[in-house]
Amino acid sequence: MTERVLNARVSPSPEPTQEETQDVRSEVAGLAIESLRPAGAWNPEFFAREQIRGLVRQVFFSDAPPVRQVVFSAVEGTGLRNLCRAVGETLAAHTQETVAVVGGYPSLVPRTEIQPPERVKKDAAAPLRQIAARVRGNLWLVPDGRSTGDLVTAKLLHAYLAEVRRQFEYSIVEAPPAKSEEATALAQFADGIILVLSAHHTRRAAACQIKAALEAADVRILGAVLSDRVFPIPEAIYRRL
Repeated sequence: MTERVLNARVSPSPEPTQEETQDVRSEVAGLAIESLRPAGAWNPEFFAREQIRGLVRQVFFSDAPPVRQVVFSAVEGTGLRNLCRAVGETLAAHTQETVAVVGGYPSLVPRTEIQPPERVKKDAAAPLRQIAARVRGNLWLVPDGRSTGDLVTAKLLHAYLAEVRRQFEYSIVEAPPAKSEEATALAQFADGIILVLSAHHTRRAAACQIKAALEAADVRILGAVLSDRVFPIPEAIYRRL
């Protein structure tokens, strides 16, 4: 039987092994989460949730320098939408502060819900929230600001993240691929970046090259998340877990 789950790494780098994915993690991950398993049968959904909870605790609630705005970026073309949303939901469940998940959400809010200009001027927190979608009491899905038609520059990206930071206590930013200039610009302004690695597609050389480039740009690498991990469990063993 094959189970697909998410494996987040958020501790000091583990000892390298013969496997390439272990090499990738030892080179890139600065953090690690212990694998947790409920009593009884193996539950991949529970495992994934616990990995996300551990990631949120280690990044946002540790004794390290405060982290309020984090960029997630894939080394390969791995989709980040679900991961960023899951991190945002978990963070919002563990704090009463406002949380923004910033990504490509241009059409989530009907135009009928946009506030009139008079109200926007009176409420300093309104401009971003009027184009965002509120999915729970303190969690918002916010557009990434790149759909305005303006030429995307580092200055504009920094200004947009500054506004997000001003209006929300925490923000999780879905960035373009890690090798792009936009991802670097976003990570330079935010409190750090978390790289997303694919267990099946990310190569050690590519991960190390991107890590070195980010460090050269004075980007704080908070850790890495290993996605697409597969746990092959024989049926007989699966029934005994």
